Amino acid sequence: MSRPEAHQSHTGEWKTRVYLLGEEHTTKVRVELDTGTTHLTGHGTARCNPTDRDVPEIGDELATARALENLAEQLKRTAYGDMAAAGSAPRH
Repeated sequence: MSRPEAHQSHTGEWKTRVYLLGEEHTTKVRVELDTGTTHLTGHGTARCNPTDRDVPEIGDELATARALENLAEQLKRTAYGDMAAAGSAPRH
């Protein structure tokens, strides 16, 4: 009779940096993730409509959200690849 695998706890720390650049009604954001073994970079952009009032904080928030979404998609693809390499099919 086989024994179930024991699950071991683990802790870790992933480092994330967010870089923002705003100029001429456009905000560009780069988010870098360092897991210690994997380095990923997400990108996002927000543009203010010329007829709208320019509020830099809104552009920062929107561009950062888009960069994080981009990063999340990359991280999922990485996880799915790792799962496939480990012999487990990803479930979407």
